Amino acid sequence: MTALLVALTSAAEPRKSGIDYASASTQALQRDDAQNPGMLWVKDGQARWTERTGAANKACADCHGEIAKMRGVAVRYPAVAMPSRVEPAATSSAPRVINLSQQINLCRVGRQQTAAWPAEHASLLGVEAAITFESRTLPIAPPTTPLLAVAQARGEALYNQRIGQIDLSCRDCHDGLAGKRLGGNTIPQGHPTGYPIYRLEWQAVGSLQRRLRGCMTAVRAEPYPYGSSELLDLEAYLMKRAAGMPLETPGVRP
Repeated sequence: MTALLVALTSAAEPRKSGIDYASASTQALQRDDAQNPGMLWVKDGQARWTERTGAANKACADCHGEIAKMRGVAVRYPAVAMPSRVEPAATSSAPRVINLSQQINLCRVGRQQTAAWPAEHASLLGVEAAITFESRTLPIAPPTTPLLAVAQARGEALYNQRIGQIDLSCRDCHDGLAGKRLGGNTIPQGHPTGYPIYRLEWQAVGSLQRRLRGCMTAVRAEPYPYGSSELLDLEAYLMKRAAGMPLETPGVRP
């Protein structure tokens, strides 16, 4: 009965971005591009967009044109990709669900013929932030494909699954306790509207997967590795859960 009441209460509340729970000073940081520290990563990514690199001596712009043409791309990730289209040496042409940072690395390896950036590399976050910045204010709009729907369903199950020594699920905090206080901060609803995001705690920009891993560590669970199918499934579900909400990258959070 308690779980039912929590579900009904959460469903009745309007969806809110994490910035709506932040202090006035943090909100002001996000609103002002001249003060938003995440814009440093955006500017770096914009510079790398036209930077030729790798054995192919190609820049992102050589294939895609000016970065402004990427408006509308980020709202559709995670998405289904055909690896063989950008990986000439791919051993399988089977479609799979990938996030935007993985797509960037697929292009680096397959088109620019250079090494993929590791997870949370500043340059990878910069290019991802620059691409996502072009879609700022657009509503999140996950594609409707069978393979992605399967990933979203798996992600929803993970979202509702209790884990760790503290025995909590994502839902327990972000649905049942949203708006309440924990460790001096207000618990948000958990919508991924600002990623890649600048967190004052990190003093840096980080990915949604970094935040998910941080939550897992907080409940004393073993975090999934970067790029794992579990984290991708969670990303896919969270974007579906936030469908229609506007992107605000680069977001700023405590």
